[in-house]
Amino acid sequence: LCVCVFRLLHSDRDPIPDVPAIYFVMPTEENIDRICQDLRNQLYESYYLNFISAISRSKLEDIASAALAANAVNLVTKVFDQYLNFITLEDDMFILCHQNKELISYHAINRADIQDTDMEAIMDTIVDSLFCFFVTLGAVPIIRCPRGNAAEMVAVKLDKKLRENLRDARNSLFTGDSMAAGQFSFQRPLFVLADRNVDMATPLHHTWTYQALIHDVLDFHLNRVMMEEGAGAEPSPAGARPKKKNRKTYDLTAADKFWQKHKGSPFPEVAESVQEELDTYRAQEDEVKRLKSIMGLEGEDEGAISMLSDNTAKLTSAVSSLPELLEKKRLIDLHTNVATAVLDHIKSRKLDVYFEYEEKLMSKSTLDKSLLDIISDPDAGTPEDKMRLFLIFYITAQQAPSESDLEQYKKALMDAGCDLSPLNYIKQWKAFTKMAATPANYGNSGVKPMGLFSRVMNTGSQFVMEGVKNLVLKQHNLPVTRILDNLMEMKSHPETDDYRYFDPKMLRGSESSIPRNKNPFQEAIVFVVGGGNYIEYQNLVDYSKSKQGKKVVYGCSELFNAAQFIKQVRNLGVGDVDPVMLTS
Repeated sequence: LCVCVFRLLHSDRDPIPDVPAIYFVMPTEENIDRICQDLRNQLYESYYLNFISAISRSKLEDIASAALAANAVNLVTKVFDQYLNFITLEDDMFILCHQNKELISYHAINRADIQDTDMEAIMDTIVDSLFCFFVTLGAVPIIRCPRGNAAEMVAVKLDKKLRENLRDARNSLFTGDSMAAGQFSFQRPLFVLADRNVDMATPLHHTWTYQALIHDVLDFHLNRVMMEEGAGAEPSPAGARPKKKNRKTYDLTAADKFWQKHKGSPFPEVAESVQEELDTYRAQEDEVKRLKSIMGLEGEDEGAISMLSDNTAKLTSAVSSLPELLEKKRLIDLHTNVATAVLDHIKSRKLDVYFEYEEKLMSKSTLDKSLLDIISDPDAGTPEDKMRLFLIFYITAQQAPSESDLEQYKKALMDAGCDLSPLNYIKQWKAFTKMAATPANYGNSGVKPMGLFSRVMNTGSQFVMEGVKNLVLKQHNLPVTRILDNLMEMKSHPETDDYRYFDPKMLRGSESSIPRNKNPFQEAIVFVVGGGNYIEYQNLVDYSKSKQGKKVVYGCSELFNAAQFIKQVRNLGVGDVDPVMLTS
């Protein structure tokens, strides 16, 4: 496109009358007003209007009226509905919102004072984005969802929206070229809608894989890590302001081979791999220096190198690979810095202890120490870490603790500086879940301690892993993955037998929960209404790898880490909670 200038729509912009302008905006009231103002001010030579979501007829008429009044009708060259109202973070992962995500957050859906009109607006926002996703995918899914919660409301509305579009054969977005462009060409995909309330422990869980750990302990969003660098070793002079810490940003992209290979690996494995990469790089760098030294070349004089005879081929090859070597060094530095920052959190907060203990709680394994010991240990984690651990204990316990035990736990939590508001909400949630259905089963999860670290325990290592446990996660299915497996493989299971079934291609709306297609699905999209996390995503990635030929995409209304989720739960626990609204 040769776009030479990028400007925000609502920024102050000077007229550039001989340049065409491409707009890429949401069709909101404010944005439409600004486009109309630009037309009146005749800012550009021509206007190409691209709307992220479909624009309504009334708003399109507003633009037409403004163009007519400004005598600029011929300047509006193209108007497109792009159906791109979602964000793709990975080839197999998408989210709906980044800005204003609180409008469709877990808190917004589950607050006690929500009005029917507010809930309708939230559901419409989610459905609009999901419709965009399937238009872009070029596929009409088979929809499955549980009954009696927000996921069912989304399923009903999405089925209706897809059905209405398919009925209008002339303007359907799922015919001809758009379908041919779809990734799912041989079999229609399964679309599984899950409600966040089906599993409240996983979003609070301390994790052990690289990507999920980065999201949990660092500032990581839209595949970018932001970290504060140290202020420096030199003390500031008396009376002087302390040096401002620099913020460093790192993009973790698909082009980064180390990231692609290790983002789902346990952290100790990542630390060892970074050290191996660093050792390999240093060996290559030393070899180049050695060859140069032997031949009396101190600098990087490429002219001199090219004139050398055949016996210098080794050096020529080494120097020609320098750009690749420098890029490798950049990525090694990136992951060394990021992994070191993660390791600092693991060691200072004893996150390995939390991860191992929570895995045992979730798998109903034998505990080697009491919960009170960890909560009362002043060196083990932050108050938030302790609260997360206790909430997981409370959520996964088959029998709620007695009142006297609960008071003992609450006292220990308060002594540790914890805010008990999240517990107020979780108590109500658990009581309602017990009435409504069987609590989530976390399967045979757990961890196995491995032998001592090899490379990273060496004295020359970048990573001082002393005191950190070398834990490896056992393969197991989290509740959302298990639900998907039941539905993909067409298994009969009490957990999913009552799930509703929608086929938007059927002429009449189906109220049946019995699927017409008895063949297992090869492709599926799982979407969590109320928010998701990288732990669930990685669990689904591991699941699809274990099933040959299966393809799974994970989506969620918002992507939060444990701190962001517990904040929403805290806000719900501050006021009076109406448990009936938890699954509305």
